[in-house]
Amino acid sequence: MLDFTSALYLGMEHQGALVPPWCSLTTGRPAALQAPPGADLVTSGFARLLGCEAATLGTSTLHIFFDLFEVLPGAPIGICLERGSYPIARWGVERMAAIGVPVGNFRSGDIASLERLLKQMWRRGCRPVVVADGLDPASGRPAPLDRYLALVRYCRGWLVVDDTQALGILGRDPVSYPPYGRGGGGSAAWHGLRARELVVVGSLAKGFGVPLALLAGSSALVESYVQNSTTRVHCSAPSAAHIAAARQALVSNLRRGEQRRLRLLQLIRYFRRCLQARGIRVKGGFFPVQTPILGAAAAAIHQALSAAGIATVLHRGRAGAPAQLSFLLTAQHQVVDIERATTSLAKIVNHRIDTIIA
Repeated sequence: MLDFTSALYLGMEHQGALVPPWCSLTTGRPAALQAPPGADLVTSGFARLLGCEAATLGTSTLHIFFDLFEVLPGAPIGICLERGSYPIARWGVERMAAIGVPVGNFRSGDIASLERLLKQMWRRGCRPVVVADGLDPASGRPAPLDRYLALVRYCRGWLVVDDTQALGILGRDPVSYPPYGRGGGGSAAWHGLRARELVVVGSLAKGFGVPLALLAGSSALVESYVQNSTTRVHCSAPSAAHIAAARQALVSNLRRGEQRRLRLLQLIRYFRRCLQARGIRVKGGFFPVQTPILGAAAAAIHQALSAAGIATVLHRGRAGAPAQLSFLLTAQHQVVDIERATTSLAKIVNHRIDTIIA
């Protein structure tokens, strides 16, 4: 089966023989009592990569988002949630709404709508917290975090970015190294943002291939989370295996990250050219999630591709729209994989058209 369902965008797999060994998988102690061995080296490395003062690890982004909003300095808060944000961040926001924190929504990129919402929160005596994804995988476009941050700073609030999709892909200086930039430090690095009001949360499971989460920001913010997070008290700390893999990811990114990103970009461009040459439009820009525009036929085409030995992702459209079919490209794919996939897709699409006409 030719697989286009993996989100290991850079192809980092961390085989056991290459990962630094560990003496014990876990200390048996919560992170609040003892940081797992090796965690400091990983957090300092990722903090530098993201351009933040400090960072700490979490077992998952769900663990971090569970109580992040409760430990932000400057309570009471009011949350401004970008519509379409990834569900895990939304779950954390919904938990706060359940205990009475005011929550409002704004459309992605709608600065005027966000500005109105921020004013409403301010008038209610709440310190605004804007929650947004760093990058929209459907369109491949980074969010206007620079504009969000300017508004947040004016209101003395916080900008919380779920950067899971962008970590490992986007990085600093995209003008000189378009379109991704260099380093893989994520969307804040891509925008060149450094601010005490900025909070970055992200999983390392996609770009860096490690099922581990990261919280990064100012030293004061990270320290507040470390001291007050209840998940660090009641949940297991990240395992030694995951921390060792994260160390390996940092080394791999330093040695071959730019090479992997360049190869990924070349494959994405080739994929798009192949489909466009066959008259099939595709969304996703230069991000690894590529979504051909297939209308209501996506589910049937997904099934036909599967029968042809090509695995793709079928996912729900937003706001009741028809399901969509996406190809997840990684640096491990080959040119022949792209040719087979696009040729098969074009044959299936043309066969359906011919059947309808007949």
